[in-house]
Amino acid sequence: MLTEIIVVTSGKGGVGKTTTVANMGCGLARRGKRVALIDFDIGLRNLDLVMGCERRVVYDFVNVIQGDCTLKQALIKDKRIESLYVLAASQTRDKNALTEEGVNKVLEGLKADDFDYIICDSPAGIEKGAHLAMYFADLAVVVVNPEVSSVRDSDRILGLLASKTLRAERDQEGVKEHLLLTRYSPARVASGEMMSVDDVKEILGLDVLGVVPESTDVLAASNAGIPVILNEESIAALAYDDAVCRLLGDSIPLRFLEEPRKGLLSRVFGA
Repeated sequence: MLTEIIVVTSGKGGVGKTTTVANMGCGLARRGKRVALIDFDIGLRNLDLVMGCERRVVYDFVNVIQGDCTLKQALIKDKRIESLYVLAASQTRDKNALTEEGVNKVLEGLKADDFDYIICDSPAGIEKGAHLAMYFADLAVVVVNPEVSSVRDSDRILGLLASKTLRAERDQEGVKEHLLLTRYSPARVASGEMMSVDDVKEILGLDVLGVVPESTDVLAASNAGIPVILNEESIAALAYDDAVCRLLGDSIPLRFLEEPRKGLLSRVFGA
């Protein structure tokens, strides 16, 4: 298959982009795909922490662009899944160290190395790193929390995906866009504190790739450097795995949109 470049993006910070990159990368690699994860957040790198490989970073994305090392030297192979690799961001360089030519050089090198998927972890917002993360993309996963500010800011990102990418400049079929909702709470939706899936879908006009329920498992997994998708007992893991299945073309219904029903004893005793 041809290499597919995926950008995971949002208009607002702190919605779960890096977590999504880590979990989708693991999900694809567990299915035998060769996957490279790239952190575009120069100066604020987090992807290596979430993946648990921060102590193994010797060279980074900017080192490759500036010719300080080869791409092979900078790629960190995941210890759990053989076909998964991480290219960390630099913590010490300025965002201007990223250039269109340099990013293209790295992406072409990964394509030549027969990667099936390259997943780009975009900084939030619309600055240079975010623009370069989406510029070469074939597909975008727009990560949104079901709240008004997150949805509004993501609408701006959709405008950039439609106009500021290589595909848009070449008048090709545009970047395919998918919506991933994170930190979803059916109870808060029912009480009117949070937007529903249908509300968000109607505003942004995107197909929903997945809905990840609010879960303490996600933060615990990130702090441990173990993507939550590897915790088979977590509902968040199941939700991310569902999203990977849909990305690969499977048609499966959305889950975790309603509060689990309480059993008889719970209802009687109010537990």
